[in-house]
Amino acid sequence: MDKAFTTTFAPSLIPRKASARAVLVGFHEPQQTLLSDCFRQFGIESVAVHTEAADRLRKEKFEACVLGLAKGDEAEAVMEAVRGSRSNSRCVIYGVGGSAQDAMRYSKYGVNAMFHEPLERPAMLKLVRATRLLVVHEFRRYVRIPVITEVSIIGEGRRSTATSVEMSSGGMSLKSVDVFSPGANVEISFALMTLPRVNLRGVVSWNKPKSLGVRFDPNDQRRLKLKTWIDSYLEN
Repeated sequence: MDKAFTTTFAPSLIPRKASARAVLVGFHEPQQTLLSDCFRQFGIESVAVHTEAADRLRKEKFEACVLGLAKGDEAEAVMEAVRGSRSNSRCVIYGVGGSAQDAMRYSKYGVNAMFHEPLERPAMLKLVRATRLLVVHEFRRYVRIPVITEVSIIGEGRRSTATSVEMSSGGMSLKSVDVFSPGANVEISFALMTLPRVNLRGVVSWNKPKSLGVRFDPNDQRRLKLKTWIDSYLEN
């Protein structure tokens, strides 16, 4: 499981021909330039939008959307437009800044990943590199979906709250301040956009400072709900 959530990074960054577009909502210099440059390194064209972003996202197709999470109702209106659009419903949403509470506030919209402020180029490149396959629709056989949502974990006689990082039909990685022993049996519960809350049995496969991996029980038939959701997510 540890290996399943490890990304191998290429040693060099060679700009590629643009094959997808990311809309940058409401950013000004120097953030806009920095974001554009990071996406361009991976063949993703950036389009800056400063006004009527929600209306544009209802009419025009983009493969990714980047917006500030601290903008409250404005950010929520944009995300609602993205998920409500037939062409953009599976658009990869990147949040910028904001707190963990902000990310949880918008969890129903399926925020996929976050750029933390202050923006730093190395960390930004690492994040785009890790998520670009989802943006450009180059899926591997065992795809992992980056998505941020609140996860409840019950195990070792206690209940804990964590935040998802990536998930597949076979398991998930999470951020958590609580420590669970590798091999511990756990029950996890979470919801994802169009997927109602699901409860799954699993085993903690690895544990690192403030993060852990859970491998789902292959005999838990409830896992099929997650597999169906992932298949649908990728087909749209």
